Amino acid sequence: MSGADKGFQHAILATDIVIFAIKEGSLCILLVKMQKEHFRGYWAVPGGLINPSEPVEACARRNLLKAANADDVYLEQLYTFGEVDRDPHGRVVSVSYYALMPDWRFHLSNSTEYNAIEWFSIDDLPELAYDHDDVVLFAIERLRSKLTYSNIIFNLMPDTFTLSELQRAYEVVLNKKLDKRNFRKKILSLNQIASTGRRTVGKAHRPADLYRFKRKTVEIIQVL
Repeated sequence: MSGADKGFQHAILATDIVIFAIKEGSLCILLVKMQKEHFRGYWAVPGGLINPSEPVEACARRNLLKAANADDVYLEQLYTFGEVDRDPHGRVVSVSYYALMPDWRFHLSNSTEYNAIEWFSIDDLPELAYDHDDVVLFAIERLRSKLTYSNIIFNLMPDTFTLSELQRAYEVVLNKKLDKRNFRKKILSLNQIASTGRRTVGKAHRPADLYRFKRKTVEIIQVL
């Protein structure tokens, strides 16, 4: 997150975005390496100050595009972080968001604003700048909670997938094992996915049916 100059008499607004993807069997977030003083060399979630004429969500999407070259993604407002001393540069209040997208849709940007942009597993995060440890933890808890009562998982999946791959995505995000038989019975009963009529080929395991989501709009459903 970009800091404010010293001497502001009023708080200014910023956005921070926790960008999730499932990569190599792990739930990961995208982090940027800071160049600004105080936190130079630290990692942080992408973000930036809100322009005076810019809607809050537009700022979040602008910074999402800058960091990940992605704009057509699921984005949800998360929480407002406003501790007085959260930014050593000045009084900055951050409206945080989280974003979800299949791994293959992301294209990392090259930015002169950051020293580096990289994916990190949530199980192996570096020390983060500002209060971004709290922002990330809040985002993980929100994602895990929402996964149990909505179909939000489709934002992390490829266009076609096997039931095993879908179950594995749930397990990765929730960080727990699920009973295979019960999971498949529940998922198929929700009328959310449909068979494509095709099967996997060229893999080590026996061919498996490929499925797709019938609808790609977020719905409230009792998944787990």
